[in-house]
Amino acid sequence: MSSATLASGAPLPPLVASRGRVGMLLLILSESAFFSVFIVAYLFYLGKSLTGPYPRDLLDFPLLGTLALLTSSGTIVLAVRGLRRGRLARFAALLFATIALGLVFLGLTALEWRHLIFDAGLTLRTNLFGTTFYSLVGFHAAHVSAGVLMMLLIGALATLGHVRPEHAERVEMVSWYWHFVDVVWIAVVSVVYVIGT
Repeated sequence: MSSATLASGAPLPPLVASRGRVGMLLLILSESAFFSVFIVAYLFYLGKSLTGPYPRDLLDFPLLGTLALLTSSGTIVLAVRGLRRGRLARFAALLFATIALGLVFLGLTALEWRHLIFDAGLTLRTNLFGTTFYSLVGFHAAHVSAGVLMMLLIGALATLGHVRPEHAERVEMVSWYWHFVDVVWIAVVSVVYVIGT
């Protein structure tokens, strides 16, 4: 007999989380630890470069990229909702909108880096600012790239007719990862482009 029972004497239903949910939560927790290390390192070395250039000399707030990335959290929520309701065309359109917004973010990041490297001469070797900046922002961009690749795979499968409402939980797990990437960006943009300049 189970030791956990309701007041009526009926046994409590077991608390069962899917392996996908548990796995994604563990991935997010472990990646949060990595990002925390990068953020703390950036803050620790902020202002300790003996030579320029410095963040205030080079960085502009990435408004368009930030808007694109944060908007993509809304489109992925609506995409998953459409999939759950069996609205496959809506799901696909919103998924591809999310991918496009992620690509806009990556493209704007690439343009920023091109300017910093070729016009301003800021590289990993320039000074502590360059080292910590590219490490933190690059680590985030790698995660955005991974999210875009996952969604491209889902989009390709959806185009071939292999994604159906019963797959909504799996797609939702990818959306959790995407939301995580967006939340991390809020932390990164706050530390690098607001506090650091």
